[in-house]
Amino acid sequence: MRKLLFVFCMGFLAETIFAADLVEGFWLSVDEKTQKTTAGWEIYQANGVLFGKMLSVAGYPPTTKAGLCKSSYEGFPIPGNVKEMPLVGTPWIFGLKQDGEGAWSRGSIINPEDGKMYKCKITYRKADGKKYKVDVLEMRGEIGLGIGRSQFWTRCAKDAASTVR
Repeated sequence: MRKLLFVFCMGFLAETIFAADLVEGFWLSVDEKTQKTTAGWEIYQANGVLFGKMLSVAGYPPTTKAGLCKSSYEGFPIPGNVKEMPLVGTPWIFGLKQDGEGAWSRGSIINPEDGKMYKCKITYRKADGKKYKVDVLEMRGEIGLGIGRSQFWTRCAKDAASTVR
């Protein structure tokens, strides 16, 4: 009986320690001006660092290359010529460190539409019935000194993130 209890407790402890953060999962990016979905994303951790890759992009086939990007960026997590990489499957969000549950910063995001790289912060915002009607992910890109803009992404299932057109 003690062995069974020990195994159960260890399993619970491991699940607690390695549980996914609130920002992880599948999200739809939404243009703040048009309110149209622009892409489906997967936000995930690897070795305690947060990344994000597009699973689908509105108006582009999945094989479209990031031709407007530079050939390399400081800290980019994949070797190779960035402008030859596909829009889908490439980690355009990278290097974020956790500040607390649902809060990440000190990373970067590249906009493959124009090739510009920004400082990136990601914060999970729980629905409160007032400002946030549903749970959202605040995705903030900055050029520095707090100057930047935020988008608010909505959680979705993997199949929805994979089929944005």
